[in-house]
Amino acid sequence: PHCEALSPPPPFLVFLPPPPPPLPPPPAMSVYEKTFTLKDEDHTMGNAVRYMLNKNPQVSLCGYSVPHPMETSVNVRVQTSGEVTATAAMRDALLDIISVCDHVNDTFDAAVSAHAAKQPAPMEADKK
Repeated sequence: PHCEALSPPPPFLVFLPPPPPPLPPPPAMSVYEKTFTLKDEDHTMGNAVRYMLNKNPQVSLCGYSVPHPMETSVNVRVQTSGEVTATAAMRDALLDIISVCDHVNDTFDAAVSAHAAKQPAPMEADKK
């Protein structure tokens, strides 16, 4: 029998591996996960919303980011456990923030009124 040595392929033939299979399409967004953009806001509002959302036991993930320091917007990501939609959780968190702000305002006004009531009446010399 005659054995011939295999010669290397000519330089113009290149053997490439087969292309990888195409990537599956991204999963459709569900009503239980959403990213909200708050325009004309900064870390103050982003952190308050994040705090209120994380207090909700039906929220499984929440976080916020500011895309760039020169931009006045905040992106808030919300994912819920499926018992409530992300939009409902965000609405509840914003209503809770309004309630807290109303309480702080009322408490402050009451404290200012109480302080003013304790002050002595101005003397004649002070009126000039």
